[in-house]
Amino acid sequence: MIETLNRDCFCVSLDADALRRAVEADPAAHGLHRLIEERCPHVFAALPVFVSRRHVDAMAGIIRAVQSVAALPAYREAALEWAPGIAHFDPGTPGAFMGYDFHLGAVGPRLIEINTNAGGALLNTILARAQRACCEDIESLVTGPVPTADLERTFFEMFAMEWQRAGRSGLPGRIAIVDDAPEQQFLYPEFLLFAQLFRRFGVEAAVHDPAELSFADGVLRDARGQIDLVYNRLTDFSLEAPAHAALRDAYLARAAAITPHPRAHAIHADKRNLSLLTDSGQLRAWGVRDSTVETLLRGVARTEIVSEADANRLWAARRRLFFKPSTGYGSKAAYRGDKLTRRVWAEILRGQYVAQELVAPGERRVGPESSMKSDVRNYVYAGQVQLLAARIYQGQTTNFRTAGGGFAPVLTTPAPGVERRPLVACGSRQGIAVAD
Repeated sequence: MIETLNRDCFCVSLDADALRRAVEADPAAHGLHRLIEERCPHVFAALPVFVSRRHVDAMAGIIRAVQSVAALPAYREAALEWAPGIAHFDPGTPGAFMGYDFHLGAVGPRLIEINTNAGGALLNTILARAQRACCEDIESLVTGPVPTADLERTFFEMFAMEWQRAGRSGLPGRIAIVDDAPEQQFLYPEFLLFAQLFRRFGVEAAVHDPAELSFADGVLRDARGQIDLVYNRLTDFSLEAPAHAALRDAYLARAAAITPHPRAHAIHADKRNLSLLTDSGQLRAWGVRDSTVETLLRGVARTEIVSEADANRLWAARRRLFFKPSTGYGSKAAYRGDKLTRRVWAEILRGQYVAQELVAPGERRVGPESSMKSDVRNYVYAGQVQLLAARIYQGQTTNFRTAGGGFAPVLTTPAPGVERRPLVACGSRQGIAVAD
């Protein structure tokens, strides 16, 4: 199987010079590679992660199943019951850069969470262009359904589609990439890359703190003038912080297209929604087809909402569970059950948490005697997978702090119908045939 390469192949590696050239391909990006090295030196892993076509197709099937249920009025009504009021406002757009995160194991991929402002897509695009392969067979592998050379245009067209689905015509005149204190954010270099991407396609763009924006007379503005579209990287998913009032007011007034937006988060990324997607009785009561129910039960990590009424049962079963805040992000305040103390357990019971079955991550050997964990992210727009990427890490959760870890390209065989030769494992185990 192609996953054998995760154990035996160390020959496909990051070409540092190619990476620098890819980052600074735009003349305006001079010095950006150095900023990445200083700000996030472990954001790029040295090795790729190999994923079989079978698992790639299975992930796409799980995503389609989730999307089909999320489109049901009954599901949306249930999800909005625990959502903030702003989520009831529908801007008419699906929201950019949905991230479906999977752990891959022997039984197949298991969805562990969905994110609405999934970072790293553009960094992973650049990373995929900077790989050095050891043989033609490896070079024939792909990173996802969209060719690497077409990804930047695909991303831009996604934002153009958000603009048009919001009821506008043509293209936005100006785009703001927005986050709190953006220059202090770990992925600030990617914000700059997106600004350059938008400019290359003829749209003015800038990176802003939301405090730099104002909303008056029906117009969202920065110091230079009107902002038409906001690429929202905030983790205040409901835009409730006072500092985000201008964005919130512009969003509710439809004065600017904001993506991703509070409704997208409420419908897809609130982790309590996973309890709906893994409740067979509820799914069948909504009329979901048996095949879709089976796909979800097999492909989504079983999740339930933590409550005081179930405290004793969940505590007794904690070693098989992972606890996450319902609207959390970046693995903050998330805990493996076998690491819990009574003090933390009391905090979980007072908060809004879900308990999810513990699903082991994948494994990527990074040397003859060392291994790291891995997960796989599908970047998705309107139900369609654009890009596959992995994260290699050590410890409880992904943290981009470990040497050798970080974002890694996913390499898989082309879709059926594309001619290819059988793969051959490389490195220390050359000559071992690897079938998909």
